[in-house]
Amino acid sequence: MTSITPFRVRIDAPAPVIGMVHLPALPGAPDFDGDRDVIRERALADARRLEAGGVDALMLENFGDAPFYPEAVPRHVVAELTALAASVSDAVDCPLGINVLRNDAESALSIAAAVDADFIRVNVHVGTAATDQGVLEGKAHETLRLRNRLEADVAVLADIHVKHATPIGETTLEQAALETVERGRADGIIVSGAGTGEETARTDLDCVADAVGDRVPVLVGSGITPDTVGDRLEAGADGVIVGTALKAGGETTNVVSRERVEAVVEAARAAGQ
Repeated sequence: MTSITPFRVRIDAPAPVIGMVHLPALPGAPDFDGDRDVIRERALADARRLEAGGVDALMLENFGDAPFYPEAVPRHVVAELTALAASVSDAVDCPLGINVLRNDAESALSIAAAVDADFIRVNVHVGTAATDQGVLEGKAHETLRLRNRLEADVAVLADIHVKHATPIGETTLEQAALETVERGRADGIIVSGAGTGEETARTDLDCVADAVGDRVPVLVGSGITPDTVGDRLEAGADGVIVGTALKAGGETTNVVSRERVEAVVEAARAAGQ
């Protein structure tokens, strides 16, 4: 059985700020502009601005590939993401995570193992959710067994009641959190708002933090700004994942703004004192 480094040990910060590298559309996606070099340079520029602004880790995601494949992405997408992840990993000195939308944990884990990344995000790790891609089912049993086969020291961060989705079945946030940790064996859990950039309710965070205790880190996955980060960390979040608030003009598809990164990081550090 593979020995997994605890997520809290991977990132040297009491309340880590994880900045998103949202990739433009990759080859094969409807919005691909025909230039791989532009995608690579955009990814590297965003990653460097995030690092310079003080984030504690990065997460690479194929955000521009909508409409997303529900589960397994084609091999060419895996190849493109692996090449980009390797470039980003070489360019910055930050822990790196991988998220393959919409719910391809196998590819995310394989890419992470290949480039020596530190963690992956899985949108539906346990349970079932109705989404714009159809019904998605958690495959924790496959993901953790694959991690063992690959001997990959990669942490699994799992969403509960993931954004842009409706859970199927009468599962409360508390039940979902406990099942994700106890039965899904996730190394950390993510609580988000209803959609990209939408605020995560403090009541939801309180519920999850109380249910999980100190067993695994609880991260806020959306809606973090300089004005909200302190409140969410004080409410029990162990860290935050930030995308939209770090972009020029607060638009998710824009380039990363170093000044915006510094504002969020400074507010997070102040709350952690």
